[in-house]
Amino acid sequence: MAAGKTEGRHDQASGLDERQPVDVLKVLADAQKAAAAVVDGALGDIAAAARLAADALLSGGRLVYVGAGSSGLMAMADALELPGTYGISRDRIVILLAGGAASLEDLAGGYEDDRDLAVSDASMAEIASGDCVIAVSASGSTPYALAIAAYAREKGAKVVSFANNPGAQLFDGADVSILLQTPPEVISGSTRMGAGTAQKIAFNMFSTLVGIHLGHVHDGHMVNLKADNIKLKGRACRIVSDISGVGLDEAERLLARSEGSVKAAVLLAAGAQDAGAAQAVLDRSGQSLRRALKALG
Repeated sequence: MAAGKTEGRHDQASGLDERQPVDVLKVLADAQKAAAAVVDGALGDIAAAARLAADALLSGGRLVYVGAGSSGLMAMADALELPGTYGISRDRIVILLAGGAASLEDLAGGYEDDRDLAVSDASMAEIASGDCVIAVSASGSTPYALAIAAYAREKGAKVVSFANNPGAQLFDGADVSILLQTPPEVISGSTRMGAGTAQKIAFNMFSTLVGIHLGHVHDGHMVNLKADNIKLKGRACRIVSDISGVGLDEAERLLARSEGSVKAAVLLAAGAQDAGAAQAVLDRSGQSLRRALKALG
């Protein structure tokens, strides 16, 4: 069984366990910085992937995040944040983590080798053309991720692949391949470290750009957030105030009139007659607040 770069030996690993704690942490910190730096080489591919994912959502499809082990956790973390941050409906986001809920209590390795489980999960999720599947594997050879990516291609879905090894199997047939070529781990093979850091950064960038393409970001504000707690309701008020220039009390009143929609509240402040009129302008503007504000003149 050939070992990829994610299984290689780090040049600072020898004698690591004999060093002073602060020296060990310095080696680990430097390795994390080196892992983060590799993301710069994947910007074009991340941009292409975000465009594919946004187009899938705009066309009525879903995003299907797929992974196993630590890589699966990185994918799941990104997927879980999308509804709250960008107001994307939960039923448009699917998470296929090898082992499912059981892996959240015991991240056992056996699930990632189970191709039959992968095909069953993909079938249950009803992956179809119009969906965009985002598959991640540090090695790029995880059977669970490979099987679902193959299933998705057969069904006509778009496939985006993240991996940390060049020439990864997971890239075969993918519509977009994102190589995050991280150096060998300080703890050999512990890809929750450097590889996971690069994956997390890349996922953050990917999903943020998806949100921008969907019209859910305006001047750095998350204008389609789901304000379902005290903190987020306060944030929504501040966003409306910052964009429209009204005071916080007025922003709160506008949000009440718009049933919590930040975009509609801003449009009310800009002169929309009521929440229905504000929503109509947004619909005509493809949910872009900037275009909607220009339409109101």
